[in-house]
Amino acid sequence: MTSSTKQSRVWIGRLQVSHEPFQLRYYQVPVADGSESKAMNHFLDIHKTQTDELRTILSSANEMKSRRNGQPKGMPDQDAPLAGRIVALIFEKPSTRTRVSFDVGVRQMGGQTLVLTGSEMQLGHGETIADTARVLSRYVDLIMIRTFDEEALLELAEHASVPVINGLTNQSHPCQIMADVMTFEEHRGPITGKKVVWCGDGNNVFSSFAHAAGQFGFDLTFTGPETLDPDPKALAFARDKGVNVEILRNPQEAVTGADLVVTDTWISMHDSQTAKERRHNQLRPYQVNDALMAHAKDDSLFMHCLPAHREEEATSAVMDGKHSVIFDEAENRLHVQKAIMRWCLGL
Repeated sequence: MTSSTKQSRVWIGRLQVSHEPFQLRYYQVPVADGSESKAMNHFLDIHKTQTDELRTILSSANEMKSRRNGQPKGMPDQDAPLAGRIVALIFEKPSTRTRVSFDVGVRQMGGQTLVLTGSEMQLGHGETIADTARVLSRYVDLIMIRTFDEEALLELAEHASVPVINGLTNQSHPCQIMADVMTFEEHRGPITGKKVVWCGDGNNVFSSFAHAAGQFGFDLTFTGPETLDPDPKALAFARDKGVNVEILRNPQEAVTGADLVVTDTWISMHDSQTAKERRHNQLRPYQVNDALMAHAKDDSLFMHCLPAHREEEATSAVMDGKHSVIFDEAENRLHVQKAIMRWCLGL
């Protein structure tokens, strides 16, 4: 580094772990042209990011998507905002959409990817997560992780000196829900004040929907068996923001007047056969089919984050029908994640 290279100090992370505030740290970042660097941010959860920042991300995603209209998938974005940057993509869980969309997104923005699996890294086993974070920060400019325990994500973010993105944990899936909000608004305008109904299992994806309800101001209804109720903390967050949050056991009553109906797979990839059978028995009354969708608004939308088990949580008639926007939803993972990466790096 030459003596003429100006140094700017950059905030890394805005994180709270176990109710104790995370200590913000300064890092010296060389800026060759003498200008001030913009702040870099972790994207850990929707409820940990301010609404105006979430809106900035969505606006950026829409703009980038519009600029790419009609272009080949492999053509770089004209401004190539990630030129010269490397992004580490860490997968402790199998992935299709998250892996492909992040990988393609980095390449379209002119960057390079380093794809790593949990078995290759032994994250938190052969080496502490903190040390892994410190080492990766010396090699790459940004880290995306898809993992199990949220604590692994938080520890990685705490010790990394580069931005960290939550690609999914057992507790939340914020990138997916940002794509869902983007998709709804593409088709129906602002989501604020709309009624969103979730059918099935109150899982990690639903938790992120509850966070989004609070941040974007839409009403949220959960319908599913009591044994699979959502995380109370996620519901409390939305209610504290002043939106209407309900739990209804009757799916027909729940879906009545819905602007958006959402479901997800009934089983997880690691469930035992016994657990799968038990879940099917509990969730069968909450299948999204034509009869159920008839109770929603005529112009209601249907979403599923995929992969789907057709004829289980939703019928093919619904998934391929007039209400469905599931493939727009899948595509928008690419655009919104590109915007998230730009926001994390202050680009």
